[in-house]
Amino acid sequence: MPSAPGVLRIGNASGFYGDRFDALREMLTGGPLDVLTGDYLAELTMLILGRDRMKNPDAGYAKTFLRQLEEGLGLAHERGVRIVANAGGLNPAGLATAVRELAGRVGVPVRVAHVEGDDLLTGDPPARGTGTGTGTETGTWGEGVLTANAYLGGAGIAACLRAGADVVITGRVTDAALVTGPAMARFGWDPETPEGRHALAGAVVAGHVLECGTQATGGNYSFFTRHDIRRPGFPLAEIHADGSAVITKHPGTGGVVDVGTVTAQLLYETGGARYAGPDVTARLDTVRLAQDGPDRVRITGVRGEPPPPALKAGLTRIGGWRNEVVFVLTGLDIDAKARLVREQVEDALAKRRPAEVRWELARTDHPDAGTEETASALLRLVVRDSDPEAVGRAVGAAAVELALASYPGFHVSAPPGNGAPYGVFEAVYLDAADVTHMAVLPDGRRVTVPHPVRTRALEPVPETAEPLPDPLPAGLPTRRAPLGLVAGARSGDKGGDANVGVWARDEDGWRWLAHELTTERFRQLIPESRELTVVRHLLPNLRALNFTVEGLLGEGVAARHRFDPQAKALGEWLRARHLDIPEVLL
Repeated sequence: MPSAPGVLRIGNASGFYGDRFDALREMLTGGPLDVLTGDYLAELTMLILGRDRMKNPDAGYAKTFLRQLEEGLGLAHERGVRIVANAGGLNPAGLATAVRELAGRVGVPVRVAHVEGDDLLTGDPPARGTGTGTGTETGTWGEGVLTANAYLGGAGIAACLRAGADVVITGRVTDAALVTGPAMARFGWDPETPEGRHALAGAVVAGHVLECGTQATGGNYSFFTRHDIRRPGFPLAEIHADGSAVITKHPGTGGVVDVGTVTAQLLYETGGARYAGPDVTARLDTVRLAQDGPDRVRITGVRGEPPPPALKAGLTRIGGWRNEVVFVLTGLDIDAKARLVREQVEDALAKRRPAEVRWELARTDHPDAGTEETASALLRLVVRDSDPEAVGRAVGAAAVELALASYPGFHVSAPPGNGAPYGVFEAVYLDAADVTHMAVLPDGRRVTVPHPVRTRALEPVPETAEPLPDPLPAGLPTRRAPLGLVAGARSGDKGGDANVGVWARDEDGWRWLAHELTTERFRQLIPESRELTVVRHLLPNLRALNFTVEGLLGEGVAARHRFDPQAKALGEWLRARHLDIPEVLL
């Protein structure tokens, strides 16, 4: 059932490939919607789909989406809900054909369209722009590239919807495009005018809140103990003609929508105040949030600027081979046991040492423990090399042959394998004019979607552009306590960089946080970042700081460079670190 006139009600039913399978049905039956979206793509997902396509050229899309539609297609048709999903991955045309075939089998008359042009491997690759991408010669993507996809905006989706599509399948579009496209189709915003850009920027912000599904309704939330989030409902946005929106969820579903949960998602995997995309650059420092009733948060004030002239593209390739062995160290003399086995393995690998050898000792052991597991620590060995032989049998033999000749209680968590390939993600930038954004309408017509005419080079907003709040009075009594008692955090990955958003829950907390959590203090609290570039961004309207830690994740999530390869828990580690906190805040 469509929503009230003047309001576009857009829901989300997937935040990643593998999200809750029955969410699509829940969203279609839980309340009124105009459009239901699903985000199935991530940097790692593109690599997975690329390997699928190597095995079968007809593959390359999210198969679970098709299974979800076996029931959902009829429900959506009955309720007049349009479906927009990026589940097409590397093969949106193939998934669109499969949806038509499914519709014929189940007897549901739907019009299916798709968007293409993002896949840069299907033709001659365009020249790279002058962005941060580096590497191969102009006109080539380099050796071993599995996928190369530009991040398209929402205009192609809008064209499909205006042509009467009931289902729109895309490949690699920006996550927010799943919302900006339907909003552009509904309200007819002109992104070449200031008013149109501001409205479109509001839709970008709403799309960013929705894109990760239940992360906006209490999932992965720092203050989770204050709410029942055992089964959070999926979020939806009520978007108005001026681009303002209300984030909410269907009545009776679990979780919570409040200013905190929306703030956490707004900070997720973003950088500075300018949130750039192919449709518009949204100014996150203009976003204002207000509680609008139970499970309702209103977003207003968002300003937009012309998008940058370059389009971002993501490349994935096989970066090499990787192997891992976890040694279990139990009881006394943990450090000595770790030192012994490390020296033994290093000696065994001396003849053909892998290009990268990393050791990490996790002191999970407890003194006088009541179980063997809680008396044990874990010593993790990770090796990488371009040669599979260097990380395969030789590494396994170096570990296994010590079984009767090393520390007391020697064993490993699992038998060593032969090693496995790992992937690498690289962001590059292209001239938008070199990418053909194509809407393939329900009747088969192919319409080229123009890129924005007016653009603006992306420049960071310096921290000094925003005045710091007045600090708390000097000399207040303090107590040594975890940062997380007064601040929330959410963290994630952007290629090899980590992002950590930190926000205060009230104004006094913000006055302290803005002055206390400097980049220098961040480096002290997160020792891994001390030799890296750390950039702090100020978002006063959200009472928030956003930190980018460049290079913390090496070559990205697929390379599994560190214990937490996507930096998902980096923010929670930061919250667990102790500082001298004014007692008035505790």
